[in-house]
Amino acid sequence: MIILTLAACSTDQTNPLLQPFDTPFETPPFHLIRHEHYVPAFKAAIEQARREIDSIAQQEVIPDFQNTIEALSRAGNRLDLISGIFYNVNHAETDETMQQIARDVSPLMTDYSNDILFNAELFARVNQVYNQRQNLNLTPEQNMLLEKTWKSFARNGANLSGEQKEQMRKISRELSELSLQFNDNVLAETNGWFLHVTDENDLSGLPVSTKDAAAEAARAKNLEGWVITLHGPSFVSFMRYADKRNLREKVYMAYAKRGYQQNEHNNTEILTRIANLRLERARLLGYPSHADFVLEETMAQSANTVNDFLKELADASLPVARKELKEVQQFASANGGKDEIQPWDWSYYAEKLRQARYDFDEELTRPYFQLEKVTEGIFDLTHKLWGFTYRQNTEIPVYHKDVEVYEVYDADGSFLSLLYMDFFPREGKSGGAWMTSFREQYRKDGQDFRPQVSIVCNFSKPTDTSPSLLTFNEFSTYLHEFGHALHGMMSQVTYGDLSGTSVYRDFVELPSQILENWAVEKEFLDLFARHYQTGEPMPGEMVKKIIEVKNFHAAYATVRQLSFGLNDMAWHSITDPVTMDAEKFERKAMEPVQLFGWIDGTMMSTAFSHIFSGGYAAGYYGYKWAEVLDADAYKLFKENGIFDKKTAQSFRENILAKGGSEHPMDLYVKFRGHEPSIDALLERSGLK
Repeated sequence: MIILTLAACSTDQTNPLLQPFDTPFETPPFHLIRHEHYVPAFKAAIEQARREIDSIAQQEVIPDFQNTIEALSRAGNRLDLISGIFYNVNHAETDETMQQIARDVSPLMTDYSNDILFNAELFARVNQVYNQRQNLNLTPEQNMLLEKTWKSFARNGANLSGEQKEQMRKISRELSELSLQFNDNVLAETNGWFLHVTDENDLSGLPVSTKDAAAEAARAKNLEGWVITLHGPSFVSFMRYADKRNLREKVYMAYAKRGYQQNEHNNTEILTRIANLRLERARLLGYPSHADFVLEETMAQSANTVNDFLKELADASLPVARKELKEVQQFASANGGKDEIQPWDWSYYAEKLRQARYDFDEELTRPYFQLEKVTEGIFDLTHKLWGFTYRQNTEIPVYHKDVEVYEVYDADGSFLSLLYMDFFPREGKSGGAWMTSFREQYRKDGQDFRPQVSIVCNFSKPTDTSPSLLTFNEFSTYLHEFGHALHGMMSQVTYGDLSGTSVYRDFVELPSQILENWAVEKEFLDLFARHYQTGEPMPGEMVKKIIEVKNFHAAYATVRQLSFGLNDMAWHSITDPVTMDAEKFERKAMEPVQLFGWIDGTMMSTAFSHIFSGGYAAGYYGYKWAEVLDADAYKLFKENGIFDKKTAQSFRENILAKGGSEHPMDLYVKFRGHEPSIDALLERSGLK
């Protein structure tokens, strides 16, 4: 039996990443970590991990589950810790030095990974155990780990010839470097542009909260007046409310040209190269396309299933979306819009129409969604469902002063998880919102190592005159990411490889998207949604209107998501390298669901980080796929009560706690009693 420990992997007493973490809950010692610590730590941890791998591969004893599969799962723990710290910080608090470190470390990590996958002795042992799997009397989780381990070798080139393996090494290394460069370019383009406004008339139509945030952004740049940026809160609000059409167009064009300008941050060649390299890798492994390779390990299982799914949704939503676009055009024409509606007009006039039709302005919900109160409300929701309690711990080191850390306790008082929360935009942070972790949950030697989960968002910052007040959409985003966090925090598995969100890509969004359903439940909103100045609860009429407008232009929103999914599938379904112009390729992919005319000089692929620098290649459809799951699953909560503990416990035991330890469809059926259908989503969206 091989014993692998989490001891320090170097005698370097000055590098905090190489020593046991002497911090509360053994959390990352951010107060001690400096840029210069990362590369030496990676190198030392890689060397330790190599020794651990070699000791497994070179054993003389007959391979079995424990000495080979389980031991391999435990190997490299120190490297996993260092990687979790570095890559998370590089997305949430980066700078040029961190980005250069990422480029320096990338080939080291790629070579290390390939050295494992192409280790013939190691794969021989894994293969021997795999071939005996029917006679090993393994638990479902052990079976899943064995299958996942074997596939990690087989699906990454372990059976290739020596020459082919070298080709795979080159492809893997280049893909890793290109993905990093793609993300760096998007971040540079997002941070590098802003609209400096000195005439307050140019801010006509903007809510006070947006103007205050713009003034704060200007002060941060030592400028007079106001600054509109391409970060989410600023960009979205400006496109929705700014009266000056020429300025909306200017901001929109800056956003839509990210990565597609003639400068050092152009991503056109990079994304085409990434798509072609992924195809080359798939061919080496015996698959016609990257999509065929990826989708083999999903609930959908094939590109045909995905394309049929996208077409079914398009057939249901596209006719309605065209009607929605027509009515917005008519509304714009009747209200001073002289020209054909353009992409920079949609949000503006759609919002005006929504206000006119429902007498509802989403900005009026902001005072009821004070960030601190929303946090309390979400905590309260998890307490009602599962009995969770939270304690803020200010002694735990953080990577930025804005980050808060909470200890999370289960209903029986046992420690469940740590939860880091990082809410506000800054130049060193990537856009969007995501959940991640600094340590996954796992069990070893009778001890349950609890996870250290993190939520990262880009919400409206507090200003000199008001606290952070969320829009309803931001509130929904918070619930979404908290659903991911619950998936990580409630994990109860043995092996970290199967922990929390380590599930099929088209299943991972179920826990996040199901939590969004509570956003329109008055019974939940009454717990916390109170005006930050008066303390008055959100009026019942406002809650009613939120529900009424939730499906306002649902078809348009669906078609927009479908266009992204079709674009993703196009780039990753190629069976021959892309040689045509990237903009033309994108237009051909998205044409079936295109609602507006094409705008020259713009592309969405050049900033499509989800698929070119994230993990969603041939998987973006998963957001809509998971909506089918969550719509069907939430019906059970609606039938039994939105705070029903029995339903919540079943969801925990059958979905959240299981991670990737069993096939997701099996888990879903255990919870729901049947496989999902698209009907619940169409009904919820008003498209049926």
